[in-house]
Amino acid sequence: MHLMPLFLLLWAGLDACCAMPQSKPGSPVPKRESRNQNQGSGQTHPFSVHDMLAMDRISDPQVSPDGKWVVFVVRETDLEANRGRTDLWLVHTDGTNLRRLTSHPDADSNPRWAPDSMSIFFISSRSELSQVWRIKIDGGEADQVTDELLDVGSLVLSPDGKHIAFTMEVFPDCDTPECTKDRLDEIKQRKTTGRVYERIFVRHWDTWKDGRRSHLFVMPTEGGDAVDVMHGMDADTPSKPFGGPEEIAFASDSKGIIFTARDAGREEPWSTDFDLYLVRLGRNGPEPPKCLTENNRAWHTHPVFSPDGKTLAYLAMARPGYESDRFRIVLRSWPEADERILTQNWDRSPSSLCWSQDSKTIYATAANTGQKSLFAIDVTTAEVRTIVKDGRVTLSGVADGRIVYGASNLCSPVELYCVKPDGSPPRRIHKITNINSEKIAAVRMGEYEQFSFKGWNNETVYCYVVKPVDFDPSTKYPVAFLIHGGPQGSFGNNFHYRWNPQAYAGAGYAAVMVDFHGSVGYGQAFTDSIRGDWGGKPLEDLQKGLDAALKRYPWMDGERVAALGASFGGYMINWIAGNWHDRFRCLVNHDGNIDERMAYFDTEELWFPEWDHIGTPWNNPAGYEKHNPVIFVKNWKTPMLVIHGALDFRVADTQGLGTFNALQRLGIPSKLLYFPDENHWVLKPHNSILWHETVLAWLGQWTKE
Repeated sequence: MHLMPLFLLLWAGLDACCAMPQSKPGSPVPKRESRNQNQGSGQTHPFSVHDMLAMDRISDPQVSPDGKWVVFVVRETDLEANRGRTDLWLVHTDGTNLRRLTSHPDADSNPRWAPDSMSIFFISSRSELSQVWRIKIDGGEADQVTDELLDVGSLVLSPDGKHIAFTMEVFPDCDTPECTKDRLDEIKQRKTTGRVYERIFVRHWDTWKDGRRSHLFVMPTEGGDAVDVMHGMDADTPSKPFGGPEEIAFASDSKGIIFTARDAGREEPWSTDFDLYLVRLGRNGPEPPKCLTENNRAWHTHPVFSPDGKTLAYLAMARPGYESDRFRIVLRSWPEADERILTQNWDRSPSSLCWSQDSKTIYATAANTGQKSLFAIDVTTAEVRTIVKDGRVTLSGVADGRIVYGASNLCSPVELYCVKPDGSPPRRIHKITNINSEKIAAVRMGEYEQFSFKGWNNETVYCYVVKPVDFDPSTKYPVAFLIHGGPQGSFGNNFHYRWNPQAYAGAGYAAVMVDFHGSVGYGQAFTDSIRGDWGGKPLEDLQKGLDAALKRYPWMDGERVAALGASFGGYMINWIAGNWHDRFRCLVNHDGNIDERMAYFDTEELWFPEWDHIGTPWNNPAGYEKHNPVIFVKNWKTPMLVIHGALDFRVADTQGLGTFNALQRLGIPSKLLYFPDENHWVLKPHNSILWHETVLAWLGQWTKE
C-alpha cells in the first residue's frame, strides 16, 4: 500500500535526551538515562500528541550559492485554524544569525536562491492564488513575481537567474492558462455535476480527476509570458501525489530544463514508466520535449547536474512495474549521451542526491538498517563511504566544504547540521539550528534502542524498542506492538508526526517495532522477499520479534500486548485477527484491507497489487486469495478499533466499513472512528488529537491490569 543519530557521542545537544548506544546483533545494549528522566513533574511532562503537534517542522533547506546561508521552511501548527502554517527562516551555515524571514499569515514555501545570494524566490498564497514572490535577505517586503490565473507550484530557478520554472494545473489541450481558467469557469456554471470518464485514473490518492495535468512552465525572471514546455503532453510533472521540485532541473548553462513525467497513455495506472525529458530553451522558444530514458521502462527521477556542467546524475530503477525496486545512480555525460551506472554494486536505494563542489563526489541519502544515512560516492571509483549513519537524514547541499543536511531521530524532530565529508576533527558534526530545543526540554521521552533477532528462515531481522517514560525496571509495562505500512517501508530512527512511538511511551507503554521481511534498508533481496507472501514471512517475523522482545526485556508484560497498524499494517491487523488470534488484548486497524481481491478493484495505482500479488485477480486469483484476510474472518475474536478516512482512495473506505461490519456481526467488541475529511493519513491537527485520544483510550480499556 506504499505509503510511502546517534550524534550523541559526537556532540552535546538536544539529541542526548533518550537515545542509547547501538549494539551489535545479539549483544546487550548499555543503559543510558534520559536527560529529562529525573526532572520534577512541575518542570517537565510525559510526551503526548499535543507535544508532537507543537513541534516546529523544518523542511526544504537550501544552501545559498555563496555558501554563507541556509534558507528553510518552518511549519507551525495553528490549532485555532486547524492547520499548519509555513514561513521561511534564515541562518548562517555556522549556526549564527538565525531569524524568521517571512511572517505573513498565509503559507510561504519552496524557497530558491537567486545567483547573487542576496534574494530568495518562493511560493506564497498571500495573494488570492499561490504565486511566485521574491524577498531580499536583508529585510523589507516581498515583491510578487508572477500573476498567473492559476495556482503555481514546484518552483525552480535557472543557474543564471534569468528564468524561473514552475508548475500549474492545466487542461493539456489548452494553449494558455487563460483557456484553462475559462473552461473551469464554464464548468462551474453548469447545472449538472456528472463527469464522464473514458479511462482511469478516475481518482488518485485523495482527489477526483477532472482532466487537468500538472504542466511545467518557464518564464523570464523579470516578467513575460509563461510558456508551457509540456504543451499537449497527457502527463504530470512532478509525479503525483508526492513528487516535488526535486524532479525538475535546469541545465548548468541554463539553456535547457529536465523534468520527470510518465507519458504512458491508458497504461498509466499500471505503469511505473517515469522518464526524464529534456526541453531546450532557444531564442525562438522551447523545443518539443525529448525523452532521454526511453530505453528503460522503469522509474527515473531526481536529475542533478554537476557544478562543472559536464555530467547529469539521476536515479533509475531497473524493473518496470515495481515501485520499490532499487534506485541506482546513473551518470550521463553532458551534452553527450554516454551513460554508466555508478552504484550497480551498492545494495542500497538512494533517495536524494547532491554533488560536491569539485564534481568528484556525489552525496546521497538511503534507507540503511533502520536509519536513513548519508553517504559519499566517489564518481571515478564508485567507492561508497558512510558519513552520517544514524537518524533520518534529509540532504540539503554543500557549503564551504561541508555538507548541510537535516536530521531527526526517535527523540528529536528535524534540525539542521553540517559535517565535513571526511569526518576530520576538531568537530565532525556541527549543529546549525535548535528550533525545538525548549519544547524538547519540556517533555520526558522514552529511551530507545535497536536489536536484532533470527526471523524467517533464521535470517537477521531488526527491531526498535522505545521504553515507557519514567521507566522503572521493577515495573511491568503493557506493550504497543506497532506494524509499519508499505509494506516496503520501515519503522526507523525517525521522529514521525502520525505514528510516533513516543506518544505510546508517554502514555506508559513499551513500543515495539519490527522491520519484517519486505522492509527497506536491509538490501534489495530482503525488500523483494515479500512479493507473493504478504501473510507469510512478515507474520513469522512479527511473531518471532515479539517473542524476542519479551524475552530480552523482562519488564514488558507479555499478557498485556496490543497490536496496531496502518495501510499494510492495517491489512496485517486483519490477517493477525484470523491467523494469530489468541495473542493480543486488542487490535487497532487504520486504513487496512479486509479483502485483497476486492481491494484491487477499489484502488487506483494498479501496478502495486499487480507486482506484489504477481498479476491481476483474473489471471492469478491464487495470488490474491493466498493471504486474504476475509477468508479467516470466521476465526476473529479479538476486540478491534477500526479507523478510516473517506478520502482514502488508496485503501477505499469500504474496506474499513467491511471490517467493522464483520466485527459487529460476529459480536466482537469493536469501535469505528471515521473521518469524512481525511485521506490515507490523518493530517488536520484536531483530527490527530482525536485519533490519539481514541486509540490510547482503546488500548487502556483492554490492557489495564
